[in-house]
Amino acid sequence: MNGTLNKVLLIGHLGDEVKMHYFDGGNCIGRFPLATNEVYINKTTGEKITSTEWHNLVVRNKAAEICEKYLTKGDKIYIEGRIKSRQWQAEDGTTKYTTEIQVTEFTFLSTKKDLDSGNKQNMKSDSSESLKNTNFDASKNASQNDDLPF
Repeated sequence: MNGTLNKVLLIGHLGDEVKMHYFDGGNCIGRFPLATNEVYINKTTGEKITSTEWHNLVVRNKAAEICEKYLTKGDKIYIEGRIKSRQWQAEDGTTKYTTEIQVTEFTFLSTKKDLDSGNKQNMKSDSSESLKNTNFDASKNASQNDDLPF
């Protein structure tokens, strides 16, 4: 096989609010951390151990605006994307490195807005329900449905 593949699938919880950066020409990016957890039992002590991995996510343009509008810290989201590493020079002259997930598609799995409206009115708002089941393909800038089981 001569081809290569750079694809990431994650389900996790937002660790912070979406931070937006706007550029000349109307483009923008949103950045936020995503936490994924692994739970296992220590065989020697029988203790339940939870290990958290943090991922730096980047969404662009319309997808970033949608994430900023509807997502808050703690919300659960499914994402698809690719790994991208980059480096830059800090003000002190040192070279800094980071690894990010460039998001190409996402689906909101649960948002605090869903939970709040469910607790207050025992029903979800139409806009929250439709966004919960929305996939966003950033490369096409269009919504599309997927046969994902969640």
